[in-house]
Amino acid sequence: MDGASMPRPRFYTRNEVAEHYMDTDCWVSYHGQVYDLTPLIKEHQGSKLIRPIVEAAGTDISHWFDRATKDIRTRVDEVTGCRMPYTPMGRFVHIPPSGPVSDWRTDYGVPWWKRDTYRVGILSQKSYHIRLINALTSQEHTIEVCQEEKLKEILERYLYINCHAATYTWKFAGKVLDMERTLDENEVVNMDEDFYQVGIDEEQYRPGILLHYNDNLTEI
Repeated sequence: MDGASMPRPRFYTRNEVAEHYMDTDCWVSYHGQVYDLTPLIKEHQGSKLIRPIVEAAGTDISHWFDRATKDIRTRVDEVTGCRMPYTPMGRFVHIPPSGPVSDWRTDYGVPWWKRDTYRVGILSQKSYHIRLINALTSQEHTIEVCQEEKLKEILERYLYINCHAATYTWKFAGKVLDMERTLDENEVVNMDEDFYQVGIDEEQYRPGILLHYNDNLTEI
């Protein structure tokens, strides 16, 4: 497939990942990516080797892996002198046992942490809270968005609140915003982190984007 035809990946905030914290709905993030491991848990349901993964549901597990190799961290066993996987959280699926056992299977192919089939998107490096103000009704909603998202992708988030969101022109400081650009590229300043550092309530100073109705009931 031509690279230009590849769909743009979805970005997720850490809070969105944290919403999937159960064995029936288990997401984790690592290496800057977001993965849905629910199918893996179902495949190994009843196995004690799935417990560390379930306990980590909704969190970032990048510390499980070596930064350079992107593989499971290892250490030298003091008894055998062999290099073994380092799993202080407990041995989990596709991690070999420390000694010989009769029920250890090696026919699983690629270990789960290297399977792209579980990947659902990219973990945002930074998220913002912005206010979306409907200039027609004066209704205001605050939503969390990803720094990397284009405004048209933020619009997709807002559709859950207003199904006619695509019929509005978005403006900030009197300027019409380019929906193909990010907040930063549109010079929509967000200072959540700066306000936090100096102890100012960021909720009072979050940027407000005005949505002006275009008198068109077209829906996405």
